[in-house]
Amino acid sequence: MRNRSIIACFLALCLGVLTACSNSSDVSRNELTYDDIVNTGIANTCLELPDSSRGTIAIESGKKYAIRDLCIEPREYFVKEEPVSKRQKAEYIQGKLLTRYTSSLDQIQGTIDSNSDGTLTFTEIDGIDFQPATVLLPGGKEVPFMFTIKQFQGTTTASADSINTSTDFEGEFNVPSYRGQVFLDPKGRSLASGYDNAVALPGLADDQRFSNANVKEFVSRQGKMSLNVTKIDGETGEIAGVFESEQPSATDLGAEEPEEVKVRGIFYGRVVSNA
Repeated sequence: MRNRSIIACFLALCLGVLTACSNSSDVSRNELTYDDIVNTGIANTCLELPDSSRGTIAIESGKKYAIRDLCIEPREYFVKEEPVSKRQKAEYIQGKLLTRYTSSLDQIQGTIDSNSDGTLTFTEIDGIDFQPATVLLPGGKEVPFMFTIKQFQGTTTASADSINTSTDFEGEFNVPSYRGQVFLDPKGRSLASGYDNAVALPGLADDQRFSNANVKEFVSRQGKMSLNVTKIDGETGEIAGVFESEQPSATDLGAEEPEEVKVRGIFYGRVVSNA
């Protein structure tokens, strides 16, 4: 009996320590120091609101509004692969992210404008709005792409005089080139430096088979994204929800055809009035 009481006290002590440790993880990020965050992955996560957050944020005509501290955290990655048979349709295959701790977009800000038809438009201005990432598919193929929200313009699907849990911003954004203009490929070719064609094959410089690899391009492509607001704190102006983005992958400065990449995850931001 005595041993049982000792064991019970020991288990109670361990349970209390674990409970204290679990509660410490709920501390606001603003209360953490650099040493508390570095190499933990916390900086790559977005803040979240409780599931009970179901308020509204009124958008008054004549006032200017903006979204600050917008954070977008991807959690699922898919790449569209062509089917083996022509009778089948192309499907998205889920992949695994190879990039560590640098996948989220953060500190993004933009404006909210009221349109003549009553809809609202969110326009992204600046912030940490792009991150290079690579997805590993089940077959071993690696697909690099530039996850971004640059110059996003998302408009609500219906007229609204407030932001609520039914607000969806849908629109397009620009996808910058994954490679810079001075990036050298394995043959030393580049757009602004290096060689114009493969040195080992000078007689085939104009061959159509090598034109895509020889003639480099530095272009921006288009992607589309939807931000679906699901949680709102009307007192603080905080919003949170889920997003889905579709965009092209990297092309190695035009040497390859872009693939379609789909990204899903969560986001967080604050709606403020500039009036």
